[in-house]
Amino acid sequence: MKVCLGDVLPLSVDIDSTESFLHGGELPTLIVLSSGHAVHIFINGRLSGSAFGSRENRRFTYTGKVDFHAGRNTIALLSVAVGLPNVGGHYETWNTGILGPVALHGLDQGKLDLSWAKWTYKVGLKGEAMNLRSPNSISSVEWMKGSLAAQAPQPLTWHKSNFDAPEGDEPLALDMQGMGKGQIWINGHSIGRYWTAYATGNCEKCNYAGSFRPLKCQQGCGQPTQRWYHVPRAWLKPKDNLLVVFEELGGNPTSISLVKRSVTSVCADVSEYHPTLKNWHIESYEKSEDLHRPKVHLKCSVGYSITSIKFASFGTPLGTCGSYQQGTCHAPMSYDTLEKRCIGKQRCAVTISNTNFGKDPCPNVLKRLSVEAVCAPTTTAAETNWKG
Repeated sequence: MKVCLGDVLPLSVDIDSTESFLHGGELPTLIVLSSGHAVHIFINGRLSGSAFGSRENRRFTYTGKVDFHAGRNTIALLSVAVGLPNVGGHYETWNTGILGPVALHGLDQGKLDLSWAKWTYKVGLKGEAMNLRSPNSISSVEWMKGSLAAQAPQPLTWHKSNFDAPEGDEPLALDMQGMGKGQIWINGHSIGRYWTAYATGNCEKCNYAGSFRPLKCQQGCGQPTQRWYHVPRAWLKPKDNLLVVFEELGGNPTSISLVKRSVTSVCADVSEYHPTLKNWHIESYEKSEDLHRPKVHLKCSVGYSITSIKFASFGTPLGTCGSYQQGTCHAPMSYDTLEKRCIGKQRCAVTISNTNFGKDPCPNVLKRLSVEAVCAPTTTAAETNWKG
C-alpha cells in the first residue's frame, strides 16, 4: 500500500494559451544543473523525471521534456544529498544541491531563465511531517491497495504492511533485494537506511602475485552490496506488527520478505601460534609466566547444540568453511578430540596443542586446526565445559 509525497522547492510558471507546444508543437525542455547528489522533478504535482550524480562526479545536469498546460503550472525540484562534507580545507564552502542555472527551452519567447525567479524552499518531505512511520499516524492518510501499487511502482513512495512475528528465537532480517533505496520502520522503530546497489567489477580472475592493488581478487560482482537488514525481536509483538517503507527509487514492495537466520553449522580455523591478547600483555610487560596456547571456539545459536563434527584436522588442512580438506599433515586423533570436547554442548573450546591431539603430526611445520561442526535443536540440557 502506498501514498505519494508532496513537493519541495516549488515555483509557479504561467503558460500562455497561444504557445506552439499546446497546439501540436514540441514540448519545452527543462534544464537543471546540480552539484549533487540527486534531483527529482515534479510538474504540477506529478513526477516528471530524475537525475543522479556519481561517486566520481557528483555534479550533473537534468534535461527533460515538460508537459505544461495553459495557465499557471508548478515546477517543484526535490534535491537529495547523500551526506555532506565534514573534512578538508574550507569544506564549509563546498556546495551541494541545486545551484543553477535552471532554464526552460523551447517556448515561443525562446529561453526562459528561472534561476533568479522567486523560489520557495521547504526542508524535508510531507510524509515525514505527517509522521507516517508511526502506528499512531498511519491512519491519517488514505492508502492504495497493494494490487494497485504493484502495477505501477514509483519513486518517492510510502509503503506499509502488517505481519505476525515468526515463532522461535532465531535472528530475523528483512530481505530487501527487490527494492532500491530508502528507509525502514517497524512499529515506529527505525531499522535504518537501505540501498541495494549492485557491485560492479571483474571477479573472473584472482591472482595476488605482484604489487598490491585494491582491484585485485574482487568478489560479489553483480550482487547487492547489502541485502538483509536485521530486525530485533524485542521490537516485535506476537501479532499485527507494522512495517513502513519509504522507497526513493521505485522498487517492488511485494518482493520484501522477513527471513530467519538458522545456523546449521559453525566453523573455526586457528593457527597454533595465533596471537592472543593475554600473550601480548605477558610479552609487553615481561611477566614471568608461560604464554597461553590459542583455542578454537565453537558456538551454536540459543536452543541448538553440537550434534556432530563434520570435519576436523590438526595439521595442514586446506579449503574454507564448508569445503575443508585434509592436507599432507593430519593428526589422526583430530575427530576424536573434537567429538569428546564438543558433542552435546551449545559451545565448547579446545586448546590447540600437540598433547591434545596425541602427538606432533609433523614436527617443525606450522600447524593449524580447522573444524566444522553441525548444530541441531537441543533435546536435553547439556553441561557447558569451557576447559580445553
